[in-house]
Amino acid sequence: MEKGNKKGKKEFLLCLVSVVILCLLLFPLFWIFITSLKTEKEIFQIPPTFYPHVLNTKSYAAQVGNGDFNMFRSFANSLIISAGAMAIAVILAVPASYAVARYRFKGRNGMLLCFLVTQMLPVSVLLTPMFIMFKGMHIYNTRLSAILSDATLGIPFSVLILKNYFASVPRDLEEAAYIDGCTRFLAFLRILLPVAKPGVVVCAIFSFLYGWGDLAYGMTFILDQKKRPITAGIFNFMGQYGTKWSYLTAFAIVTIIPVALIFLFMQKYIISGMTSGAVKG
Repeated sequence: MEKGNKKGKKEFLLCLVSVVILCLLLFPLFWIFITSLKTEKEIFQIPPTFYPHVLNTKSYAAQVGNGDFNMFRSFANSLIISAGAMAIAVILAVPASYAVARYRFKGRNGMLLCFLVTQMLPVSVLLTPMFIMFKGMHIYNTRLSAILSDATLGIPFSVLILKNYFASVPRDLEEAAYIDGCTRFLAFLRILLPVAKPGVVVCAIFSFLYGWGDLAYGMTFILDQKKRPITAGIFNFMGQYGTKWSYLTAFAIVTIIPVALIFLFMQKYIISGMTSGAVKG
């Protein structure tokens, strides 16, 4: 009985610590939300208030129309860029990771090292060479330039994740498919790809989020405001003589809504995909 009480107390303390940590992690998001509902005067009030005394909804109304910035058009631009980058990353990473996992060829380890190194390179290092390339390809100031640049963020991550999935499939299973009359391509589609489906979903989600959250590529390679992603809209609320913090925080809340929805509805696939890849790798 005493042992059961100790176990219950331990579980209670762990739950309490978990709640405290969760509150600390969510506090910045809470503060951004209440700041978006305050007036500019109340935002800088000392001591600070933990709820808006005067409800300010103009900051959200300003998101719909603010000069050349249009929230719905920017949402569409970000959706096109993110979906395009996700499609390219998945289409290229799936066969590449299969080849790396299944074949032993000269330079294989060096290739994996290159994929790892590209994840460490800061975006600022890649801007100039990409700018020169896109200028030469005549796709500068188009959504395609942002799509291709954002895909470079998702491809290395996807290859490193999916490699473990393909490596975990027994070769006997693939050879049995050959005996049944499948070609290598059909065996890949019918046997290996379904096994790696959780990893493909995870890679697709993160490749989409890389494109959605990108600012540097969208600002550098697209000059036309009407073609820019939603993240570029942050500069519409930062003026020469000050920043409209209520507008800026309202913009942040609106921007993270799609990301929050993705994690809310896709968390089962994200968790299962990440844990499966870790165990199988």
